[in-house]
Amino acid sequence: MKPQPVLHRIRRAHPDETEYLFAIWEAAVAATHDFIAPADRAFYADLVRERYLPRARIAVATGAGDEPLGFIGMAAEHIEALFVHPDHARCGIGRALVAHARKPPGWRAVSGGLRAVRVDVNEENWPARAFYARLGFQPTGRSRLDACGRPYPILHLRLEADVDFL
Repeated sequence: MKPQPVLHRIRRAHPDETEYLFAIWEAAVAATHDFIAPADRAFYADLVRERYLPRARIAVATGAGDEPLGFIGMAAEHIEALFVHPDHARCGIGRALVAHARKPPGWRAVSGGLRAVRVDVNEENWPARAFYARLGFQPTGRSRLDACGRPYPILHLRLEADVDFL
């Protein structure tokens, strides 16, 4: 059994990390999104690599050597992306990234005031659904198509500000 990574810190992504973050996305999708057709996976891969990662506000969870282990992308209170490399799954990295995302800009531990966050998750992505349920996210709706109009139903989830999962 290999040693589990130790989360060193969460920081902003560096512009030159796009390919490394894409590799994390690709490995995580391969491990959890077997319901997506290969042609659609290629379509999403192009979007993620060429459009999303270079432009998004990404926070990266890193190990002791500053190597990325996972990342989260946010737009206001909405988690746009949360991916942890499968080699580091179930080690608390995703939980730490969501905790980081709940802190509003300028947040200080003494001020409290965690914010509510929302996320959309593929209905067939059972590991992600279980993860968000463990953190206390509740369903608020469902869409039969994803944001690109593809036939992958989406569950809309919300974690209220007063829920503390740590």
